[in-house]
Amino acid sequence: MPRLSFLALVAVGLSLAATAAAGAEGVVARQGMVVAQETRAARVGVEVLQQGGNAVDAAVATGFALAVTYPRAGNIGGGGYMVIHFASQMAPGGGAVHGTTRAIDYRETAPAAVTRDVFLDANGEADPEKSRNSALAIGVPGTVAGLALAHARYGSGRFTLGELIAPAIRLARDGIPIEDDVADSLPRARPRLARWPASAKVFLKADGSVLSPGDPLVQSDLAETLAAIARDGPRAFYQGAIADKLVAAVRAAGGVVLIEMLNILEGYQDLAGDHVRHLHLMIEAMKLAYADRALFLGDPATVTVPVAGLTSKAYAARLRERIDAERARPPADISRAARCARATTPRISRWSTASATRCRTPRRSTSATGSG
Repeated sequence: MPRLSFLALVAVGLSLAATAAAGAEGVVARQGMVVAQETRAARVGVEVLQQGGNAVDAAVATGFALAVTYPRAGNIGGGGYMVIHFASQMAPGGGAVHGTTRAIDYRETAPAAVTRDVFLDANGEADPEKSRNSALAIGVPGTVAGLALAHARYGSGRFTLGELIAPAIRLARDGIPIEDDVADSLPRARPRLARWPASAKVFLKADGSVLSPGDPLVQSDLAETLAAIARDGPRAFYQGAIADKLVAAVRAAGGVVLIEMLNILEGYQDLAGDHVRHLHLMIEAMKLAYADRALFLGDPATVTVPVAGLTSKAYAARLRERIDAERARPPADISRAARCARATTPRISRWSTASATRCRTPRRSTSATGSG
């Protein structure tokens, strides 16, 4: 294998380069250096170098470790780039070629079902919420495939992919204490983490507060996923049980609620001409859809989500009948009706009928702007 210079840039929240850490006066290394956003992951890379690995081996090991130790950016659900510079390489006719560089692009790709209008609102304008905070914004992750490709093509050959992933598996399975960047970022991320049962189980306490500095962060599900990749390669992530769960979670967690809201709103005409009316109806539709999310959506591994019913046009029409075009309905009334409806009718196809006949709640006069 050609000798590699110790330079590899990986845009998955990690950076390996012969440079000093931010804020440090300066660091000098004669044989190699690993710089990463999180200390434990950097140490994993250093150990690989000490065992005879090259820069790519260290980058791959550090990348998978960051999936555990730096969850807000170093995760395997994203993508990135890797730039590899060869200090020297033998040319086909003999002699060294200096300065050869290779790049791997493993950024996320758009799902097959995406359309050009997916991030537009009813008026054809860009909707930042759709592109930032909905399942529509989720791309097909490239990290696992990219790191595996880098290892296969440019690794030293001294380590299997599984051996490079092994430290990350141990960190996820045994747990690490909450500290540094994770301790700082968790409080800000709490509202988003609380939205999904799977993330709440890992990062939140029973009372809904985030893990505190010193608390153990144990990621058993991630450890199992990494173990599958280590055992079977990247196909374990992109095909089979793990991929099926990812697809089901994306469809259930974000797309269902958005489709339900859009189905409700498409029954109204001329929304573009009256901004106040448009905003009021959109808020009311969101109340109904989010009430359904709270009751019906969850981890597909443990919850059967009635996707077909929630996204049906007929169901949206029934929900539309519950919206007062002039008055806002208090969220408490919507939540109470939804709980009653679910208790009396287990099938989503009959839910709207039950809510109309068995779960009526008195209307209260409330201004649209006062509903929150």
